[in-house]
Amino acid sequence: MIKPIAIASKSLDDYRNNRRLSVLPTEYTDEAGLLMCNIQESIYEAESYINEKQDLIYMLSHDLKNFAGNPQGLANLIISENPSDSVKNLAGLICESTNLQFRYIENFIKLLNEQDQIAKINQEVKTIIFPNILPFINEQVEQRLIDKNIKLSLSLELNEARLRIDEGLLVQVLVNLISNAIKFSYFDSEVKVRIYFEKEKLVITVTDKGIGFNKDQIDELFKKFTPMSRLGTAKESSTGIGLYLCKKIIERNRGELSAASEGKNKGAEFKLVFEL
Repeated sequence: MIKPIAIASKSLDDYRNNRRLSVLPTEYTDEAGLLMCNIQESIYEAESYINEKQDLIYMLSHDLKNFAGNPQGLANLIISENPSDSVKNLAGLICESTNLQFRYIENFIKLLNEQDQIAKINQEVKTIIFPNILPFINEQVEQRLIDKNIKLSLSLELNEARLRIDEGLLVQVLVNLISNAIKFSYFDSEVKVRIYFEKEKLVITVTDKGIGFNKDQIDELFKKFTPMSRLGTAKESSTGIGLYLCKKIIERNRGELSAASEGKNKGAEFKLVFEL
């Protein structure tokens, strides 16, 4: 009796943690067989529901982009007719508003894609060679650094580590954290990245000298579409899902992501910790 329960429990864990669909033996008619049959059906029903929900949201997102594009097209047409300055300014505001809507929709679709990718991630241990991935990270944040004359300082205290995370996902998280630090840093300042070992753990920190936050706001930072979304120091907009995605990715890959700040205008530090 214990073995069928153990098999059913493992199947549930595989689906819940890795979204891996197991095939349970369903031909038995005793209590254990009925249990496994019910678990199998429940897992497949949950998977079907998730896929249908995502398909529906993708379709809605596509339609929303089309609706947002209509007023933008009309606004651009008005601007092309050389109207008065006041009308041109209003049309420009419409364009800015629809551009913001596009960014929200695109990030919403990205959220769905990332959640699906996180759920299906292969949990194999892989060797991450940091000197190989740093150029990709620098390439994606370079223009942001130039725009605000911010220096990116890197302290690399090891060359490689074996982690349960895909290299591409780790790059994406680091790019997001560095971009976030740049967004909330002041012009002519510095963002520091440190990669090192501590107590048999890999630690990566991204530190800035920007606007910071209060300790009671930390939990809000990592919420989906957080109400704490703020404009950057150069009025950069935010959709409030970047840090949420980062935390989900890291936690799904056996890591931790935390944030700390001494308060307003005292900078911030985001820390990644992986068990080795």
